[in-house]
Amino acid sequence: MLVVANGRLITRDPENPYIEDGAVAIEGTQVAAVGTREEILAAYPDAELVDAHNGIIMPGLVNVHTHIYSGLARGLAIKGCDPHNFLDNLEMQWWNIDRHLTLDGTRACAWATIVESIRNGVSTIFDHHASYCEIPGSLFAIKDVCQEAGIRACLCYEVSDRDGQEKCDQGIQENADFANWVAEQSPEDRSMIAAMFGGHATFTLSDETMDKMREANTQGVGYHIHVAEGMNDVYDSIENQAGIRPVERLLNHGLLGPKTMLGHCIHVSPAEMDILAETGTMVENNPASNMNNAVGCAPVLEFFRRGLLVGLGTDAYTHDMIESLKDFIIIQRHNAAMPNVGWVEDMTMLFKNNPIIAEKSFPGTRLGMIAPGATADVVTFDYNFFTPFSDENVDGHILFGLEGRDCRNNIINGQLVYKDREFTTFDLPEVTEFMLQESKKLWGDLNDREY
Repeated sequence: MLVVANGRLITRDPENPYIEDGAVAIEGTQVAAVGTREEILAAYPDAELVDAHNGIIMPGLVNVHTHIYSGLARGLAIKGCDPHNFLDNLEMQWWNIDRHLTLDGTRACAWATIVESIRNGVSTIFDHHASYCEIPGSLFAIKDVCQEAGIRACLCYEVSDRDGQEKCDQGIQENADFANWVAEQSPEDRSMIAAMFGGHATFTLSDETMDKMREANTQGVGYHIHVAEGMNDVYDSIENQAGIRPVERLLNHGLLGPKTMLGHCIHVSPAEMDILAETGTMVENNPASNMNNAVGCAPVLEFFRRGLLVGLGTDAYTHDMIESLKDFIIIQRHNAAMPNVGWVEDMTMLFKNNPIIAEKSFPGTRLGMIAPGATADVVTFDYNFFTPFSDENVDGHILFGLEGRDCRNNIINGQLVYKDREFTTFDLPEVTEFMLQESKKLWGDLNDREY
């Protein structure tokens, strides 16, 4: 039994949204009770106390799009890598990295991503993995790390034709094998590990490959695919598919629907937006990555006007969802040349839509809310209050005052995995040494030198 207390409680529960001096009682994997500190401590005197240190108590965060395979790239400079456009960046850097990732390299990347995610108050990740050096078993290797660390994860493998038929078929098989494995697990396990069916992007997926993906998806999980991130994806589709654009291609091959999530969607047309709305297909936005890759600003405000379910991801540019919250509103206001747009969409994506998206993949969970019976994903953030803080301005304080690294405690599915900035489920120095050794191997392979 845990009690989280001594902080301002932001529940995201419409019935009871804010408690000035709040506390949360956690029993097993669920929230048992919510109330004032005095009420909860009196009701549960023998519970282990998790001290929020007069900071913020709120639901754990969800990241609906990241890339574990980039986990060892921090500080990396690849000899000869000088991209002049988005496709150059993929070919020179990211596809180059994933072609050198062994299973141990994948495990090290998973640790890097998960360590940083937990540190930043994230309880759930949706990963889109690629390791074309060693594909079979890669999702299972990631799954093992996720389970050891205690994070919730929805995994898929990035199918692509870019490295030939054998690798393409291996990617399809890895998705199918992992989805089949997940389907055999207990409901408790499926509340923490889930599967989607990954595909890179339409410009590296042939019609035959799309059909193979659909046929291999016997579990009927959703598809997770990049769409129109760069204009090259649009040009390729129009030039090689008789004028058909990417979203329509996916529709024609039966890959859209309410379980499918499309990444980026920066250069989709109004007609494609209509298709997404009619099929109930989800979209996720990655503002910091889009700016870094110089690919443009997604029309998220228009997505909302058309009723699309839009989530917020990081694309592994960062693991700090609060940073992405800040980045989204900046790029949208800059793009619209209007300083009064984006607020509602920003808060809705992170605090409402991301949990809704996650609940589709994790049956039996109630995420993004601290209320009796909800899944016990609870985080605390240190925060110094030098201006008034109340239920009327919590989002303003989060957007302009908070940072992910302010996270002090992270409880995921009732397990205290990060306590007073110390990991409780694994040995960080040991994991760090493993990551360092694997990064040296990877960097050496990429640059033909020793590190």
